[in-house]
Amino acid sequence: MTQAFDGTASGGESPFATLTFKRRIAAPPAVLWEAWTAPAARAIWASPSPSVTVEMLESDPRVGGREISLCKVEGEPDIRCENGWLVLQPAARSVNYEVISCEGATLSAALVTAGFEDADGHSRLVVTVQLSSLAQDMAAGYREGFGAGLDNLAAVAERTMILQRVIKAPKSIVWGAWMNPETLPQWWGPDGFSCRTTRIDLRAGGEWVFDMIGPDGTVFPNHHLYHEVRPEERIGYALLWGENGPKHADAWAAFEEQDGATKVTLGMVFSTAAEFQDAKGFGAVELGQQTLGKLERFITAG
Repeated sequence: MTQAFDGTASGGESPFATLTFKRRIAAPPAVLWEAWTAPAARAIWASPSPSVTVEMLESDPRVGGREISLCKVEGEPDIRCENGWLVLQPAARSVNYEVISCEGATLSAALVTAGFEDADGHSRLVVTVQLSSLAQDMAAGYREGFGAGLDNLAAVAERTMILQRVIKAPKSIVWGAWMNPETLPQWWGPDGFSCRTTRIDLRAGGEWVFDMIGPDGTVFPNHHLYHEVRPEERIGYALLWGENGPKHADAWAAFEEQDGATKVTLGMVFSTAAEFQDAKGFGAVELGQQTLGKLERFITAG
């Protein structure tokens, strides 16, 4: 569910433009915030059209961090986009700069401000782009690209599940319990579940092939494919239905120091809205919280 207003305060040949985009999105601000900032989610919604492939080269979603991506269209030179995060107020506001270039020439620079408000359990998102076109008039391209991207963001946020828990242990300990092939299978899964590992290689480009076994003996084949591992910060991976099976979600885990404890955020963007609804229906939120609870008990018991 989206509503849009796309406008510009500039006209004629002026190289300056102020563009405003508004959306009402069927996800709470805390979930929308994760979809807006988490690299794994941004990689899904960033492409403005199916003909454009976005390759993420660098992504560091914290104040002072930057994101560098390439927009690729067959037969055309790559477009380079550099974003730098200036303000990050969770579920409230973000500010970033954005510089667009192609073949070494800077095409535009912009300041992007996003505001998030609660709207009866949904979100009201307002994005303002203060644009300076440097090599050519970029306003029309920004209106089209940002408009399509925010529509994609709305669809992604509406099938995103976020689980969080604060664990009273340093990040190094929490990370070590998660990214150790000996300990991960010991706590992973809801209460009463166990893991039977076929292969495990916890690194970027690695995988974990395993079965989750329910309390009644039911076997649930799983396959995690890891594409990003930033020690003590975050991991990104794809969830497959069994070894080399169909993907049902893109996921990430982020680790944030909080007064000597560690805030763990586990996010999942389901491949379709139907899969998201199915997961909610069988209690994925509660089962996921049980999994994080098992992690906490594993750490504190040790």
